Amino acid sequence: MRYLFEDYTFDTERRELHRAADAVSVTPQVFDLLDYLIRNRERVVSKDDLISAVWKGRIVSDAALTTRLNAARNAIGDSGEGQRLIKTLPRKGFRFVGTVQEAPLCATAAVVAGPSHQMPGRNLPPHLSIVVLPFANLSGEAEQDCFVDGVTESLTTDLSRIGGSFVIARNSAFSYKGKSIDVRQVGRDLNIRYALEGSVHRSSNRLRVNVQLVDAQTATHLWTERFEKPVADLFDMQDEIVSRLANALDVQLVVAEARRAERSLNPDALDLAFQGFACLYKGPTPEHLTRARDFFERALAIDTRNVRAIVGLAIVDFRMAITLRTDNKTELLSAAATKAVKALSLEPDDTFAHLVLGGVYIMTNRAAEGIAECERVLAIDRNAAWAHSSIGVAKIHMGRPAETEGHVLEAFRLSPRDTLAHQWMDIVGTAKMHLSADAEAADWLRRSIETNRNYPVAHFALAAALGQLGALDDAQAAAKAGLALDPDFTIRRFRVGSSSDDPTYLAGRARICEGLRLAGVPEG
Repeated sequence: MRYLFEDYTFDTERRELHRAADAVSVTPQVFDLLDYLIRNRERVVSKDDLISAVWKGRIVSDAALTTRLNAARNAIGDSGEGQRLIKTLPRKGFRFVGTVQEAPLCATAAVVAGPSHQMPGRNLPPHLSIVVLPFANLSGEAEQDCFVDGVTESLTTDLSRIGGSFVIARNSAFSYKGKSIDVRQVGRDLNIRYALEGSVHRSSNRLRVNVQLVDAQTATHLWTERFEKPVADLFDMQDEIVSRLANALDVQLVVAEARRAERSLNPDALDLAFQGFACLYKGPTPEHLTRARDFFERALAIDTRNVRAIVGLAIVDFRMAITLRTDNKTELLSAAATKAVKALSLEPDDTFAHLVLGGVYIMTNRAAEGIAECERVLAIDRNAAWAHSSIGVAKIHMGRPAETEGHVLEAFRLSPRDTLAHQWMDIVGTAKMHLSADAEAADWLRRSIETNRNYPVAHFALAAALGQLGALDDAQAAAKAGLALDPDFTIRRFRVGSSSDDPTYLAGRARICEGLRLAGVPEG
């Protein structure tokens, strides 16, 4: 069903909100809240009605409900003061009071309609618009269809959690099952930018998955992935496959959007924000962080409320504070927290904003609060591998480094080829040094450097581990490599770059400082 009010189109089949020709980004929870209010616009709905329908009866604070209502109002150009569309009736509840027209749309008809049948306001495919086409079952066994369809359906759901994306609903996507299709026609039919195709093949004891991300306008293959696993519990395998693909696609879709933006003569705020994130994904070097900051600031010059750009700047501030070990670490972390809080006031479920806030807490002697933020992220997105790695960091700061490796391994299970994989290896290496397991630490840190040689933190950590092992020539070589990337690094900056008053943590940090001295790192 499509609901039309003012210049908005609210499409429940595709789970999309448009204002004229522009897509409006809303989280799944805010979309569900709007959906319930619009469908029940003939009556006042109570707080309990909303909680039951949107939160499935979970306990929700008044503040959280108010935040989501404000986000819903903001998405449709309303406000708490004006209440032009969503009205609050004191002590009674809420009601959608805008004039609504219903436009029923048969899902099948919408899928097979040609370009001349496109809906009003859908001339240009929105950013991050994608359909997950039904994966092909290449096993030759009909009983595998349920498993393969489950992968497709779960991936459709999980991709909808990517901020700013919208994903074609399962019913529309499955109308293509078993058909020979032209992906460009699919792109025109559904007015989307990307299509994901895949296949699953099961032999006697192994499962092989192939996927391709395709530009739905040119049929160009943008990214491919293939992996095999021994056959185990199918439900566990389905979860792992979906998590791996969702995490990889989050990055690949942003990179694809950034490439489109590079070709645009008049990039909008989202185009610039995507280019900023593409810079971040290249690694936390001064050059990449500086370029990312420029893109995010240009985006905010166009749209001061662009959540992606605000969060992007928060990430830049946080990365500069913890990676470059500058003297203005306190100011950078404070700025990162301020921007994360602002983003969350506009988009309460933004996982990156929660992760930045959690990271700031961890790095400012509030590790338990940091873990709580990470757990909020996992409640929003079960695939958030970075939340697990951040909890691993928190455990070091809490004096529990023996628990770190398990959290990081969970991150790797969800996203084995993550853009931050080198940092996760460094985290485990650091935890091992806190445990005086220097040889194991060196192994993890060498793997980190092999994965990304431009991450100075790992070079310095390896220098410290080798220093403690007595391999002084190798330790000095590692320190030299780190200083080539970050000439301003000193032991003093390392010591003030992490904050915790836990005695076990402080003892581990002292061991690392001694290793750095043995490696010849300047005291500063």
